Amino acid sequence: MDDVQLRDALFNWLQIAIVAEARPTDGAAQETRAFFEEILRDDHGLTAFSKEADETMYHIRYEIGGRSLKLMFDRESAEQLLADIHANPKYNE
Repeated sequence: MDDVQLRDALFNWLQIAIVAEARPTDGAAQETRAFFEEILRDDHGLTAFSKEADETMYHIRYEIGGRSLKLMFDRESAEQLLADIHANPKYNE
Protein backbone atom coordinates (compact mmCIF):
# COMPACT_ATOMS: atom_id res chain seq x y z
CA MET A 1 0.00 0.00 0.00
CA ASP A 2 1.20 3.46 -0.87
CA ASP A 3 2.68 5.41 2.06
CA VAL A 4 0.86 8.57 0.93
CA GLN A 5 -2.49 6.77 1.00
CA LEU A 6 -1.75 5.39 4.47
CA ARG A 7 -0.71 8.84 5.68
CA ASP A 8 -3.96 10.31 4.31
CA ALA A 9 -6.03 7.54 5.91
CA LEU A 10 -4.32 8.10 9.27
CA PHE A 11 -4.91 11.86 9.04
CA ASN A 12 -8.60 11.34 8.19
CA TRP A 13 -8.95 8.94 11.12
CA LEU A 14 -7.18 11.43 13.41
CA GLN A 15 -9.49 14.29 12.44
CA ILE A 16 -12.68 12.30 12.98
CA ALA A 17 -11.32 10.73 16.18
CA ILE A 18 -10.80 14.24 17.58
CA VAL A 19 -14.37 15.16 16.59
CA ALA A 20 -15.84 11.94 17.99
CA GLU A 21 -14.10 12.42 21.34
CA ALA A 22 -15.23 16.05 21.58
CA ARG A 23 -18.81 15.13 20.58
CA PRO A 24 -19.57 11.77 22.23
CA THR A 25 -23.32 12.02 21.50
CA ASP A 26 -22.76 12.73 17.79
CA GLY A 27 -23.75 9.42 16.21
CA ALA A 28 -22.46 10.39 12.77
CA ALA A 29 -19.02 11.18 14.19
CA GLN A 30 -18.93 7.85 16.03
CA GLU A 31 -19.94 5.92 12.90
CA THR A 32 -17.42 7.78 10.75
CA ARG A 33 -14.62 7.06 13.21
CA ALA A 34 -15.53 3.36 13.14
CA PHE A 35 -15.53 3.48 9.32
CA PHE A 36 -12.01 4.94 9.20
CA GLU A 37 -10.79 2.43 11.77
CA GLU A 38 -12.11 -0.34 9.53
CA ILE A 39 -10.25 1.16 6.55
CA LEU A 40 -7.02 1.28 8.56
CA ARG A 41 -7.38 -2.36 9.57
CA ASP A 42 -8.81 -3.89 6.40
CA ASP A 43 -7.31 -1.80 3.60
CA HIS A 44 -3.97 -0.87 5.15
CA GLY A 45 -3.30 -3.86 7.42
CA LEU A 46 -2.83 -1.93 10.67
CA THR A 47 -3.15 -4.10 13.76
CA ALA A 48 -3.07 -1.24 16.27
CA PHE A 49 -3.13 2.56 16.20
CA SER A 50 -3.37 5.31 18.80
CA LYS A 51 -2.86 9.04 19.15
CA GLU A 52 -1.24 11.39 21.62
CA ALA A 53 -1.01 15.17 21.51
CA ASP A 54 1.51 17.68 22.73
CA GLU A 55 1.39 21.47 22.38
CA THR A 56 2.03 21.48 18.62
CA MET A 57 1.71 17.96 17.21
CA TYR A 58 -0.33 14.78 17.24
CA HIS A 59 1.74 11.62 17.39
CA ILE A 60 0.14 8.59 15.76
CA ARG A 61 1.62 5.24 16.72
CA TYR A 62 0.63 2.26 14.66
CA GLU A 63 1.60 -1.33 13.98
CA ILE A 64 1.77 -2.90 10.54
CA GLY A 65 3.45 -6.11 9.50
CA GLY A 66 4.85 -6.62 13.00
CA ARG A 67 6.58 -3.22 12.98
CA SER A 68 5.78 -0.30 15.27
CA LEU A 69 5.84 3.04 13.48
CA LYS A 70 5.01 6.66 14.21
CA LEU A 71 3.73 9.63 12.22
CA MET A 72 3.27 13.19 13.38
CA PHE A 73 0.70 15.74 12.25
CA ASP A 74 0.40 19.45 12.98
CA ARG A 75 -2.08 19.92 15.82
CA GLU A 76 -3.82 22.92 14.25
CA SER A 77 -4.42 21.04 10.98
CA ALA A 78 -5.64 17.94 12.81
CA GLU A 79 -8.13 19.97 14.86
CA GLN A 80 -9.42 22.00 11.89
CA LEU A 81 -12.42 19.75 11.23
CA LEU A 82 -13.62 20.17 14.83
CA ALA A 83 -13.12 23.94 14.59
CA ASP A 84 -15.12 24.02 11.35
CA ILE A 85 -17.95 22.04 12.95
CA HIS A 86 -18.02 24.35 15.97
CA ALA A 87 -18.11 27.38 13.66
CA ASN A 88 -21.17 26.12 11.78
CA PRO A 89 -24.40 26.65 13.76
CA LYS A 90 -26.17 23.96 11.71
CA TYR A 91 -24.07 21.29 13.46
CA ASN A 92 -24.45 22.69 16.96
CA GLU A 93 -28.20 22.67 17.56
